[in-house]
Amino acid sequence: MPSLGQRWLYRVCRNALVAFSMTYWRLRIHGKEHVPEGPFVLAPVHRSNIDTPLVAGITPSTRRLRYMGKDTMWKHRAPGWLFTGLGGFPVKRGTADRAAMRLCLDVLAGGEPLVVFPEGGRRSGPVIGEISEGAAYLAIRAGVPILPVGIGGSERAMTKGSWVLRPVRTAVVVGPLLHPPVVTGEGRRTPRRAVHELSERLRAELQRLFDEAQAEAGA
Repeated sequence: MPSLGQRWLYRVCRNALVAFSMTYWRLRIHGKEHVPEGPFVLAPVHRSNIDTPLVAGITPSTRRLRYMGKDTMWKHRAPGWLFTGLGGFPVKRGTADRAAMRLCLDVLAGGEPLVVFPEGGRRSGPVIGEISEGAAYLAIRAGVPILPVGIGGSERAMTKGSWVLRPVRTAVVVGPLLHPPVVTGEGRRTPRRAVHELSERLRAELQRLFDEAQAEAGA
């Protein structure tokens, strides 16, 4: 759990980033009424490095969003304290996915929102292609909903491989919750078919929200 100082750090940094985004990138957020009270998997489209600060605005500063980060970022005490305060938690690079999944499930069990980019790394272009099934697996395993989010204009604002921040309009569109099927029984094995079907629902919804966000941003 974060210390009082880390909680204040998150609030200050989050508020500063959101204020900058709303001013410089003319960010507009639609659909915040879909954000639930309890834990959930936040699944955004990923087109730019600025996607993370853009989606920070969907939750209040008193509610941290959590992100995975490679464990080397926590090698030194001061940066580690900073990354933890900003919502990050370390995952060992090169370890089995199961270890990372357990950490993610711990975050959700603690009642916090977890950010998972279903496309994995940054993609380019208007089409949501094949996505990872990790978000669906976590949602079913933890019994929490998925909150799909479309982000428009971010690829123009900061293209891949560039550090130039262009002052273009951006938009975030939050969609309705996708509720996972309830898994019962001893051991609560997560059916692969259920994971695949939920992932397909998520991919289709991300495409719809991405198209809407792009139109809102004038992209």
